[in-house]
Amino acid sequence: MTLGAPTRSGGSYRGHGSDSCRQNEVLRVRWLGRVRYADARAVQGALHQRSVDDHLLLLEHPHTYTLGVRGDLGHVLVAPADVGAELVKADRGGDVTYHGPGQLVGYPILSLPTVAGLADTPAYVHALEDLLIAAVTDLGVAGCGRLAGYPGVWVDPDGDRPRKLAAIGVRQTRGRTMHGFALNVDPDLAYFGHIVPCGIAEVAVTSLAAEGVAVTMRAVVDAVVERFAAWWQPRTIERAGVVWRDAGGDDRDLSAFSRKLGPGEPVRLTGRLAAAGVTDALPIEARKPDFAVRRLRITDDFVRIKSTMRDLGLVTVCEEAGCPNIFECWADGTATFMLNGERCTRACGFCLVDTRKPGPLDADEPERVAEAVERMGLSFAVLTAVARDDLPDGGAGAFAETIRAIRRRRPGTRVEVLIPDCKGDPASLAAIFEARPDVLNHNLETVARLQRAVRPSASYARSLAVLARAGAAGLTTKSGLILGMGETEDEVRAALADLRGVGVDIVTLGQYLRPTTHHLPIARWVEPAEFDRLKAVGEAMGIAHVEASPLTRSSHHAGQALDAAEAVAAVPVSLSTTRSG
Repeated sequence: MTLGAPTRSGGSYRGHGSDSCRQNEVLRVRWLGRVRYADARAVQGALHQRSVDDHLLLLEHPHTYTLGVRGDLGHVLVAPADVGAELVKADRGGDVTYHGPGQLVGYPILSLPTVAGLADTPAYVHALEDLLIAAVTDLGVAGCGRLAGYPGVWVDPDGDRPRKLAAIGVRQTRGRTMHGFALNVDPDLAYFGHIVPCGIAEVAVTSLAAEGVAVTMRAVVDAVVERFAAWWQPRTIERAGVVWRDAGGDDRDLSAFSRKLGPGEPVRLTGRLAAAGVTDALPIEARKPDFAVRRLRITDDFVRIKSTMRDLGLVTVCEEAGCPNIFECWADGTATFMLNGERCTRACGFCLVDTRKPGPLDADEPERVAEAVERMGLSFAVLTAVARDDLPDGGAGAFAETIRAIRRRRPGTRVEVLIPDCKGDPASLAAIFEARPDVLNHNLETVARLQRAVRPSASYARSLAVLARAGAAGLTTKSGLILGMGETEDEVRAALADLRGVGVDIVTLGQYLRPTTHHLPIARWVEPAEFDRLKAVGEAMGIAHVEASPLTRSSHHAGQALDAAEAVAAVPVSLSTTRSG
């Protein structure tokens, strides 16, 4: 199928076919797996507002009904919770629709070419219909087309029983698109029976499976991406994504792996690595290269800080996580306080923190941390915490209380928080944001492909959403990646582009150092020259400051990193200088 030139009449919409109208060289395509609607919306919003690149997010949602801005709530026929779904009001066009497992959802975030000075939304919708019709025809569905007056893709639209195969609902502002399409691959069609889909009562909904086309989600994604690229015509397509469910299990299984007590690696851990394509590793006894070794340096300041921590009964991540920079940072009078105890409810594959059942919270801990900051005379304090999925707020309250306690005792101290994702709960995150830390840090930790092996209870998209929400709240944002666990340099560049896309200001990159035989193996030692290249790449993309070296950790040189980012932010930069690709 050939897509024609743009028209004002709702005809086909040509993409970036010529150099004269191409705005971005790269289309960044991401397969994100199963993502809550609110998280996807937060990422979309950030990419729409803060990125100058073109993106195509591809994913599935858990059972969700979305109601467009002009939707009729009367078209929702049951209480969504009664059927295990949630109802979300969306800022797109259209009425009510369903999203769920087995449905491919696509969110293009594109800078549209203009027609007579205005992005042509009807023509854009028409183009999405064109490319989806072409993709499903490639997959073996016959007789697809349009049904007059009803956006979307239809099977047998001119026959006696037209059936809707894909829904389309978009929004565009300032020539930039949001929302997109939902293509039914093999969802539970019974969920459509609980609504009036798109406000159309008289027609049926179908799927590829219902039409006799048995195909994997991966094959559908490939077909859609191929047709999308043929339409948009970027010079380069950058694809990255999380592990597929059909290559290593169901991505709904986010339970943490169990470490063995004896020698050897956990089966679930190595199995997830293999599913992600990582099968080679360095032996545990392999000697560290000199650039990955930090020399012991015990000073009076180190002893003083250790004494203060013990005297006040505080925990530091410096000790609990076995940070190689502990001697340098403590000698410089800097420490990272760990809140909510020393036991974590998650078991990430790289982390040494205790994963036994956590104890009760210590109500006095915020004041004791603030007292330590005051005693030590810190101008910059870093707060982190174990993940506490056992708490209703995920431990967010301790961050907010400790920030306020520090500000009461020492108002001039700048505070950085390194937070868990709080399971993506907007209210919990808002409690931290409202305390106004100087830096909001949440680590992505690794590239998309390795997420499930490295941190099985987390999510790549959810982490991007946390950072997007923090940026939308007006906070300086920061994130970090650990290298050497099986990622490629190109994948790191893609992750940097995603962090830049959601507006992250500071990024840290460091070498993974394996704590024990029960943790992820080291796949490779990353040379200092590669860290230098990645620093240059990230900053060329528009990240204000990238701290990158083999021994860099999240809180290493935190104050200096913020100073550097603020200095960059103070210099006006043309958008054209931050386009990446």
